[in-house]
Amino acid sequence: MELNVTELSVARGGLPVLEGVSLSLAPGQALVLRGPNGSGKTTLLRTIAGLQPALAGNVTGAEDRIAYAGHADGLKAMLSVSENLTFWAAVFGTRHVDAALAAFALEPLADRLAGTLSAGQKRRLGLARLLVTGRPIWVLDEPTVSLDADAVTLFADAVRAHLAGGGMALIATHIDLGLEAAVLDVTPHRVVLDAARLGASDEAFL
Repeated sequence: MELNVTELSVARGGLPVLEGVSLSLAPGQALVLRGPNGSGKTTLLRTIAGLQPALAGNVTGAEDRIAYAGHADGLKAMLSVSENLTFWAAVFGTRHVDAALAAFALEPLADRLAGTLSAGQKRRLGLARLLVTGRPIWVLDEPTVSLDADAVTLFADAVRAHLAGGGMALIATHIDLGLEAAVLDVTPHRVVLDAARLGASDEAFL
């Protein structure tokens, strides 16, 4: 079943950010979102993931099929690495976490409390959660933040494996992950706001 986004318009803080965005993903496909900082990529992804309403347009094929990874890692600091994954596996009705630990080279850290991890290790654990969700559509917002080159390779390999298994990935990133993926630049869809509608205090949150 495809993910289809049709003429989607999105807003942040009550202000329109992007309009008329259309895209589609079929099983096994990835799409990379491009655009300068503040162009609305995060708002678009959050809307597609169902975390906020759209101004206009439609998203179909997303119902209970999306795993979203944003800027926050979503970890429980007083649980171990393994316990964090086990918790999320239970939330999503899956059981096994060994593959997720292995995919992001987390086995040596399995018994470490998440709160004691470095920023890069926390990011790897946050991304490993994707593998225990059992959901076919990954919606990812700058997933490689805090990752070193080796960890970026692990992440790209995880995405490839997900696609090879019939999954889909929608990724906002500024780096080349070496994936076979189409690219959508959101810049042409940006809404230009005049000074009367956009104050300095609003602009920082787009």
